[in-house]
Amino acid sequence: MIILNPKSWKGSYKVVKRVVDILGAGFVVLLCAPMFAFIALLIRLSSTGPVFVKQCRMGKAFQPFYRYKFRTIVQANSEISNEFETGEHVSFTGIGRILRKFKLDELPQIFNVLKGEMSLVGPRPELPYYVDKFKDEYKEILTVRPGLMDLAFLTYIDFLPLGEKPTVNSAISESTYIEKTLPEKIKLAKLYLEHASFLFDLALIGQTFLNLLGLRSVLLKMRHPQSLTGEVFFQDSVIRKFIVRYRRFLVVIFDFGLIVLANYMAFLLRFDGKIPDDSLRIFTEMLPWLLMIRGALFIFFSLNEGLWRYVSIWDVKKIFVGVMLGTVVFYAMVAWVIGEASYPRSVFIIDSILLIGFLVGSRAAVRLFRERKVLNQMKRVLIIGAGDAGAKIVREMQADPSCTYEPIGFVDNDPGKFGKRIHGVKVLGPRADLQTILAVHNPEEVLVALPAASAAIVREITTSLEIFKLPIKTLPKLEAVLDGKVAINQIRPLAIEDLLQRPSVDLNPEPVNRLIKGKRVFVTGAGGSIGSELCRQIIGFNPKALILYERHENSLYSIGSELVDNGQSSLVHPVLGDITDVHRLDDTIKAYSPDIIFHAAAHKHVPLMEINPGEAVKNNILGTQLVAEAAVKYGVEHFVLISTDKAVNPSSVMGATKRGAELVLQAIAQRSSTCFLTVRFGNVLGSNGSVVPRFQKQIKAGGPVTVTHPEVRRYFMSIPEAVCLVLHAATLGESGAIYLLEMGEQIKLVDLARNLIRLSGHLPDREVPIEFVGLRPGEKLQEELIGKGEQAIPSSLEKILKLRPDNSFDYSFLQRVQGLAEDPTFNNRELVINKLQQLIPTFLSTEALDQNGSTSSQSAYMSSDKVGEQILLVNDESNVKDAVQNFLEAKG
Repeated sequence: MIILNPKSWKGSYKVVKRVVDILGAGFVVLLCAPMFAFIALLIRLSSTGPVFVKQCRMGKAFQPFYRYKFRTIVQANSEISNEFETGEHVSFTGIGRILRKFKLDELPQIFNVLKGEMSLVGPRPELPYYVDKFKDEYKEILTVRPGLMDLAFLTYIDFLPLGEKPTVNSAISESTYIEKTLPEKIKLAKLYLEHASFLFDLALIGQTFLNLLGLRSVLLKMRHPQSLTGEVFFQDSVIRKFIVRYRRFLVVIFDFGLIVLANYMAFLLRFDGKIPDDSLRIFTEMLPWLLMIRGALFIFFSLNEGLWRYVSIWDVKKIFVGVMLGTVVFYAMVAWVIGEASYPRSVFIIDSILLIGFLVGSRAAVRLFRERKVLNQMKRVLIIGAGDAGAKIVREMQADPSCTYEPIGFVDNDPGKFGKRIHGVKVLGPRADLQTILAVHNPEEVLVALPAASAAIVREITTSLEIFKLPIKTLPKLEAVLDGKVAINQIRPLAIEDLLQRPSVDLNPEPVNRLIKGKRVFVTGAGGSIGSELCRQIIGFNPKALILYERHENSLYSIGSELVDNGQSSLVHPVLGDITDVHRLDDTIKAYSPDIIFHAAAHKHVPLMEINPGEAVKNNILGTQLVAEAAVKYGVEHFVLISTDKAVNPSSVMGATKRGAELVLQAIAQRSSTCFLTVRFGNVLGSNGSVVPRFQKQIKAGGPVTVTHPEVRRYFMSIPEAVCLVLHAATLGESGAIYLLEMGEQIKLVDLARNLIRLSGHLPDREVPIEFVGLRPGEKLQEELIGKGEQAIPSSLEKILKLRPDNSFDYSFLQRVQGLAEDPTFNNRELVINKLQQLIPTFLSTEALDQNGSTSSQSAYMSSDKVGEQILLVNDESNVKDAVQNFLEAKG
């Protein structure tokens, strides 16, 4: 049962509530009139003073009224002053203690309900003195009539919480009441207003009567309303403990009672409500045999062992089979063994139908009761996808009492499902009508339950939802759904990875396990985005040792501490060092003698490397050479270089130096037994200094989100995918090879920015503007994965390609690199770039383009006041090489 959750006190609920107040209060007065008289007599006989007392309380719209109660204290006057009622000076009468304990002193407030000053259920009325102290809080609370019963009424006895051993003699100071108790009662009053409904009122009334019998539930967490999850009735009560202890015996007795009831009602129905004496005799004589047969079969089918809160179709099937088999056996016993020919044959059928209904209904009622949601703040959620995943998650939402989701409908493209219901939730229409459905049904969240959907479909859905500013959430991948692992706690916000234009990589980990298990693994740049993820995944394959080589101490400490905290302290060896420090590097590799080196250390920020080309050459080219030569010197088996798509026909210093690192490995591989290979891939989502964290930071600040150019496109993959590719490529083991991932289509950065803005709950351009600032030095409009002279061929692993390099490899490359290392002009930017161009012929820097007469992409970028109207002017002169056209790819 889900309690409705109206946001106001208007309309039919208000009318129905007042009608119920009058009828209910009138019924209580008539029913309890003798009790009223008896209590009044006891009060009169036990002490001197009035039977009733009254006290001024604050009512709806701050209108004061007098609340009536039976007198429980020694009080000469009929009116109680505004003094604190539970102070130590209060003396209770003998009958007053009993009345207080069972809250019977509250009964005269029924007359306040009849007068319209109070309601049966509502926030408890407070003294004007205390209302004045919390006037702002009570402005919301006193928009409704105060009530005889509410959450505070269930939670507090004499102003003490239930969890603090309440007794009639308990007393707290006024300061404690003002500072602690009253603020908590105000929270409870507001909580009631949030969940107010007719059914919720009935639940509170029922719980009040249970409390009077000592069967507490609520409301053991009520002092912390934010943690409420709908506690079950009978919590921590004597009756509950008795039921739990003797549950099986009680279930057997209960089932036997249902057997007797079903059989007797079958006779009643057969004879139209009046059983003849002969038939009544037959019923009485045959009943023991029926109980024996059904009891034995119930035990055989374990019908008395299942937990009713989890009753399912499987339990219904067992009940049906058990009952029908029992009927067949009983019929054979009556007709052929005992020979009672006068037993009405229709009773066998009627009895079976009734008993199945009783057994299933009683168990289903318990499950429905356990799955009720009374005190949860429900979120109306629209589910896109009415397949297996959607059906499973709706069932989870309905079955979990702590779930805060209320499914209001499905959206699905299957015409056969339109208008149908799944677990009581209607399929409202196709995705094409999504905006209309959203406008009509007004959900608070949208859940995409399409585990097998492509990124294009997910992007289409996010675009349709753009104008509604709704949080978008999703489910795990298809494999989790097929394994039956879909659960509420797996619902997560839609992430940018879900919008990638290609499927994720999913490869068999066994080859990686064979490569790494029991080996000593050395990771350079271990504190970076790729390096740290490499360490996380490598440690899962049980290496003999993992050496983390990193020059930034904070990054090294972070990943080292993370791995140690996960119980890997004996395997992890953090080393602070620089790959360009030949002595430190040489000593470290010699000491640890690694079997595998993953070389992830590199300078990668394109604009910074344009300004500091000497450092890029020193770290990316010469540093790679030093690590590779040390690997050869100390007999490392495998060496894996992490490269980038920017190394292909490079237009930036960073790309050129990474291409230089690739060529260093290919040259050293020609004369070494170490297996050297390179893994090349595109941008990594969420890596340090990448575009996604920058966009997210700008969105958090309210914008603008800065994009270099409307047509800039990049390949993207997630960090775990990138590392997965690196590890699997390492297993291929062909020395000198370059491997890359089939990365699909490139993504426009402006589209990426828009999607990030949407996923952050904002509207692109309206709430968070997007500005185009021009290409930065060294940037291309589009990246490439395959360079001039290279050919991509399939490898032995799915989705991983092998590049066949140009056969015209220059074997003097290492000598020229050595000459560059010995050149003392590292601080001269122009000279370094010139030498880098000589070393990497495919490198076309900004200066080279200008010298060819082409307008550079940076200087030619024209700004405009209108966002989106900027253009890139390119001089289409014939002397611009094909590589320049490949670099620019812009509108002429």
